Amino acid sequence: MRTNPVSFTPIGIVHSPFREKFGIPRQPGLAPQITGSIELLPPCNHADCVRGLEAFSHIWVLFLFHDTADKGWRPTVRPPRLGGKRKVGVFASRSNFRPNPIGQSVVRLDGIDSENGNTILRISGHDLLDHTPVLDIKPYLGYSDCIPDSRDGYAQSAPSTLAIRFLPAALDQCRRLAESGHGDVEAMIRALLAQDPRPAYHQRRRLDKRYGMKLGELEVTFEVAGNELLVTGVSPSVANDKR
Repeated sequence: MRTNPVSFTPIGIVHSPFREKFGIPRQPGLAPQITGSIELLPPCNHADCVRGLEAFSHIWVLFLFHDTADKGWRPTVRPPRLGGKRKVGVFASRSNFRPNPIGQSVVRLDGIDSENGNTILRISGHDLLDHTPVLDIKPYLGYSDCIPDSRDGYAQSAPSTLAIRFLPAALDQCRRLAESGHGDVEAMIRALLAQDPRPAYHQRRRLDKRYGMKLGELEVTFEVAGNELLVTGVSPSVANDKR
């Protein structure tokens, strides 16, 4: 049976400290310290569209994998949780390379700001790339969305984490940034890097090398040796000057 094509118009756009895919948590909720926002777009920016939503602690966000939407898809993928070695069907994964590049995340709703015709949803614990188009928003319902006896296949528990250590200079920079109003940068970096953002084949082969990750206007550099990650630098991002 052939169906007609469908199209969607984004109802909002994400503002996030994640300017590139590398370093984004692989699932929502793994780094609750990470904040962001969803700016609703006309005509969905009317305050009536979110009336009553402030009563919910969490929301479902349906969005478009815009950064990889043109990369196509395959019937099978290699999930990072399986070390990038075993294949599973695309529908048995949360890969962003899908027939329809749609994702969903449950995030904490920290507040709603509606003023002068603009409506902003403040969120945290998200895994969303900056400028991600939002297709829909729904309230999270604990009595139906949380299923205690669910089976989680090859992802039975949260991924293991790395021990994090900072060079003194990197730690001093985090403290200076916190004092200048940038928030608890150290806590954010610890939460993100503990999840080991390296590609699965780097983890599998225990490749010890230097990495760089963008976090908002910052560039974070680090090294991994065994099960320890060493943060070597935290500084303003050079790429930020070009934005």
